[in-house]
Amino acid sequence: MPYRDVSAAGDEISAVLAAGRDPRNRLVFRQLPATRAVTSVEAQTALHVYADASAWRLDVLTADERGALAMDVRAKALDDLDLVILAELAPDARRPAAAVAARLGKPESTIRRRLAALPLRTQTYVDPLRLGLHVDANLWLRLPPADLDRVGTALAAHPAVHGVLSTTGRANLHVAVWLADLEALHRFITTDLAGLGVPDVETVLVGSAVKRPGLRG
Repeated sequence: MPYRDVSAAGDEISAVLAAGRDPRNRLVFRQLPATRAVTSVEAQTALHVYADASAWRLDVLTADERGALAMDVRAKALDDLDLVILAELAPDARRPAAAVAARLGKPESTIRRRLAALPLRTQTYVDPLRLGLHVDANLWLRLPPADLDRVGTALAAHPAVHGVLSTTGRANLHVAVWLADLEALHRFITTDLAGLGVPDVETVLVGSAVKRPGLRG
């Protein structure tokens, strides 16, 4: 689970699960309902991603600063060994070269050389609290199908939004936001969402981000 949050009330857990193509997930349909502490389980499937946290930007750097941080990635044709190394790193890209080398039966020096030449991109995730964004909230929107794409696309470009997904279920658009305070959240709902013609929204404040990119949980 790349994301796992506990609501501010402490009685609700929301999570994103990468479950693959099989809809009969054992955790969702067997293990959680069988757990005595769990009183109910509600699951939706993400149908379309308009924006995710990897694309979120605070936009405080100048063009020169962004250029200085940009990676010079040159095109490189990948051979069979490169593809095998990438497959080994797919579950956990932080695995050391020595572990990959031992797994593949290759010299560590070869693996290190290949890794240095691969066009890998590193993403840095910043704690929103350090940016003065003290309100973390999940909003569940109910929209007419004709408005779903328009609203999802518009919200994906909003500076406070770090995630927008269309989903199955009673609410068909999930929006994740970082904002400075509750007054800013109120303005987002009454001005930004209302301005887009959103007729129905349920707001859940995140009390604890148990697992996010960069956090082990």
